[in-house]
Amino acid sequence: MTKHYFALDLKDDKKLIEEYKKYHQEIWPEITESIIDSGIINLEIFNTGNRLFMIMEVDNSFSFEKKDKLDKDNIKVQEWETLMWKYQQALPTAKEGEKWVLMEKIYQLKA
Repeated sequence: MTKHYFALDLKDDKKLIEEYKKYHQEIWPEITESIIDSGIINLEIFNTGNRLFMIMEVDNSFSFEKKDKLDKDNIKVQEWETLMWKYQQALPTAKEGEKWVLMEKIYQLKA
């Protein structure tokens, strides 16, 4: 199992942030299905202020290329992503069209 860590910002608007959280309390079933089908076995999103942090645990069948293709071919995923852009804003370091930015691990405690 491999873990990937991502960051993304929400628009700095309390009402929009609350709406975003509400959507994530009742994820569309098609979105959950697409996440599982891509090889993601666990996904967690954390929030502070307008910053989001996501941990993605994947199995050996997962690849970013496979996930990207599955997402592009899934009309419900595209609908969800378009809706989520109402709430999200790219980090200053994001590439053109990039939402979640993959984070670099810089430290791990080894006791």
